[in-house]
Parts: sequence; C-alpha cells; structure tokens
Amino acid sequence: MHIHRSAHARSFTVLPNATLQDRSLSFTARGLLADLLSRPDGHREDGRQMADTSPQGRGTVRRALKELTAAGYYRVDTVRLPNGTLRSEAHVFDTPQLGPPTDTHPEPGEPDPGPPDTLPKEPGNKEPSLPDRLHIALQVLRRVLRSEPRLRLGEAEALTLAPLVARWLERGSTVADLARALLPDLPAFLRSPVGILRNRLERKLPPPPSAPPPPRLTECPACHDPIPVNGPCRSCTGLARPRVAVGLGAAVTAAGAARARAAMLATCAR
Repeated sequence: MHIHRSAHARSFTVLPNATLQDRSLSFTARGLLADLLSRPDGHREDGRQMADTSPQGRGTVRRALKELTAAGYYRVDTVRLPNGTLRSEAHVFDTPQLGPPTDTHPEPGEPDPGPPDTLPKEPGNKEPSLPDRLHIALQVLRRVLRSEPRLRLGEAEALTLAPLVARWLERGSTVADLARALLPDLPAFLRSPVGILRNRLERKLPPPPSAPPPPRLTECPACHDPIPVNGPCRSCTGLARPRVAVGLGAAVTAAGAARARAAMLATCAR
C-alpha cells in the first residue's frame, strides 16, 4: 500500500490544533493519524505491518483506521497503473474530508485488488445503509457548510447531526433556512464546530407546522342544520336519510327535566 499525504499536510510540520482536539476520535486514532502524516509521501506499508511494529496489536490498529476513515482523515483509492494493473493508495489528511472516495474500480471481468492492507476483515460487520431521510439530510448539511471552511466536519460528526437536520426538513425548512440559522455570526476560532452546529440546530429548530383551521360551516336554508357548503343539505334534497330529531322544543325539554328530577328524588327516598 502506498501512503500519500494531503498537500496541506505536506506544507506544515505541526498538526492543526482542531485535529489534535477532535474528540470524535480516540487517542489511539489521533496517535495513528500523527504517525501516518509523519511518513514520507509514497511510503509503502500495510495495516498488518503497522500493527506488527507497534505495541497496539492488529485489532486496535484496524479499529483506529476505521475511525479515521469514518471521520474523513483516511481514504483508500484503487488506481489503475499504465500497465493495466491495479494498486491501492491510502490518502491521509490533516483535516477531515467530506467528499466521497474517488476509487477507480476494475472493469468487468478483472479481479478486484481487495483491501489495501492485509488485516483480516470481521465477518458480518457490514455497515447498514442510511435511511433515505438521513441520507438527504446529510447531503443538505454538506451543501450548507460547503461555503464555510471553519465548519468542516468529519463524516462521523456529520452523521451525528443528520437526525437534527432531518427534523428541520420535516418542518418545511430549506437549504437557505439552514444557512441563515447556522452560518452567521460565527466566532473567529471554533474549538468545536460540531458542538456549535448542534447547539444552533437544537436552539433554533422551527416549531412544527400548526394544524389547519377547521372549515367554516354555513346553515341549511331548509332545516337550519350546520353544513360545510352553501345550499340545502343532503337530507333536505333527498340524497341522504333524514337525521334523527333530537328534542322537539322547550316543552319537551321541560318535561324531560321533570322526569329526571322525579327519578333522582325517588332514588334518594329509598
């Protein structure tokens, strides 16, 4: 496996403080990232050799590489050489990259070169695909943050914010609404971009859409029953059965009340 560092990493000998303080990564992953960035461009080493030359062990190194990949610091591309053979190249970045990998896959009928290192894969550990609502929310978040380099997030950090963005979208918000809520008035130095984004997404979440008002009723000109549209009701036009009459005036109401009082007095007298 050939290791290539980003152009930004080659320009500086000191890692950005934001990378060193990226709390989404374990201490082991941050240490491995610093080690990879210290290697010369084009260095050849696979995951098994990394583990065998350190006290961490293969499982620990494998998990650290997965962390760095998910956070956008580490990416493996499959490239085709001029002679037609395929080679895996690992790219290491000192700032997380949200862009998708640019792998060059083999053509139909050609063998797959396999993983870039020789660490064994864990069977049955395939990552589930994102639900549609979270996938859309993740794409929207990327569009919103594209113009603000101070809010660059790792893949794992962006995924933690996707459910909040999905709630904004479900409440009718647009990309412009999210940009107005997340981008203005940022401090000059951001210690935790994901923290300030989560705070703004939660604090500025728009209220759920209110229920539509009940329809206004009018009155049937014949029987005076409430109806939703002007004109006679269905009962009066013969299109529906007449409704059962409830009450026939003041006299019936008074008689019914008298019977109810008599029944209650009779019960109390027992």
